Amino acid sequence: MVRDIFDANSISRLIGGMGVGHVRYPTAGSFNNAEAQPFYVNSPYGIVFAHNGNLINTEELMTYMDATAHRHINTASDSELLLNIFANNLQQTGKFRINEDDIFTAIGGMMEQCTGAYACVAMLAGFGIIAFRDPNGIRPVGMGVRKTGTGNDYLFASESVVADAAGFTGWEDVKPGEAVIITRNHGVSRRQVAKPATFAPDIFEYVYFARPDSVLDGISVYRSRMAMGDALAEKVRTVLQENNITVDVVIPVPDTSRVAALNLAQKLELPYREGFIKNRYVGRTFIMPGQQMRKKNVRRKLNAMALEFVDKVVLLVDDSIVRGTTSKEIIQMAKDVGAKKVIVASCAPPIRYPNVYGIDMPSRTELVAHGRNTEEIAAAIGADLVIFQTLPDLENSVRQLNPSIKNFDCSVFTGEYVTGGVSQEYLQHLESLRADNMRGKMNGVNGVHESKPTEGKDVVPAGNPMNGSDDVVGLHNTWKATH
Repeated sequence: MVRDIFDANSISRLIGGMGVGHVRYPTAGSFNNAEAQPFYVNSPYGIVFAHNGNLINTEELMTYMDATAHRHINTASDSELLLNIFANNLQQTGKFRINEDDIFTAIGGMMEQCTGAYACVAMLAGFGIIAFRDPNGIRPVGMGVRKTGTGNDYLFASESVVADAAGFTGWEDVKPGEAVIITRNHGVSRRQVAKPATFAPDIFEYVYFARPDSVLDGISVYRSRMAMGDALAEKVRTVLQENNITVDVVIPVPDTSRVAALNLAQKLELPYREGFIKNRYVGRTFIMPGQQMRKKNVRRKLNAMALEFVDKVVLLVDDSIVRGTTSKEIIQMAKDVGAKKVIVASCAPPIRYPNVYGIDMPSRTELVAHGRNTEEIAAAIGADLVIFQTLPDLENSVRQLNPSIKNFDCSVFTGEYVTGGVSQEYLQHLESLRADNMRGKMNGVNGVHESKPTEGKDVVPAGNPMNGSDDVVGLHNTWKATH
């Protein structure tokens, strides 16, 4: 937890008026400490850099770094690669002192070179803070302001809830393809630096990833989940009638599905009950490194209350079904304490394709819905019936709160990737890297499992160093190691 690292004592020792931080979760890619963000380069000007997202043309960019820019990449992280593309573009100005125009030009050039998802915050030593977002706006980032006695404080964050908690107001999203620069004297400059592209925020932010009290791109995550519950209720009503099933109780899978489950229950005029009590001291199982760890932690995390399940036909509402590990354990828990039947309703359609834009769903074989129809998914997770939200209903649940957003990235449901450039070969390449990295983890130093920076960055492989030495030091030329 951030609070455990940055306690009052640590914060008191931080000197200066600007800072960049990064919260990461362990995924299946490279997992060494050298990849902890933010990254730093001292040339030119001293740049600190934090990135949320994932690039999909890393191989081509690595070749450019090695053969043309002659900049050394220390880790397997595409975030460090992105930083070095930006740094190289700045260096090409050849100036002793740069200005905002130079920075905007460098970011615009970088956006032409890099394909994928990236929401980034950077700091130029002694100059200011910069934020920018990829031309499709796949990953979120925004800014807030807080008035002080001497002027304004500014904050960039991935979700508006951060600004709320710290007393910042006037939240504005960084637009897709836009860069914002805030200099030390508190001057704010904004510029569209990329050519227009399809604005398509990742819909999975609203389904699961974002906090319900956040507002992303003008859309309340909470309201969108309410709408998902309303829409799902109609689908559930139809399917239950077709199967001649009467449900006794609606129970959410804590925590992300609570909002939708309550609306669904109200619409169907069914009792809503909290059947699973959550241990608040265990983190999200979705982000646990490794399947066995996830499985073990489900029962540590949730306890089923028999009195809400015994002899009842239960409708469990979940935000989505990804690997199916959690769903299977939860369904078994419900049956263990006496549920007569367990029906699962998912606020999202079946997830059949990897997310290549920064959320850890990179392998098709791990997705329970991949290659299975609804009946087969139900059998795989032990449910009596599974009901999925339709994609049009999901999109409409989110879009109705901001009709100006015409598109969302729904690639995990459709296999259609908004940036292009994601071929079957690319997906197979990702999956082989994931398998290699998992094998590397199992053979790591003393069996220690460390975590990787945020978001499923499996694109540039870390190679297979002897004795896991590079997993600790993280200093090797990844491009040469893999060619």
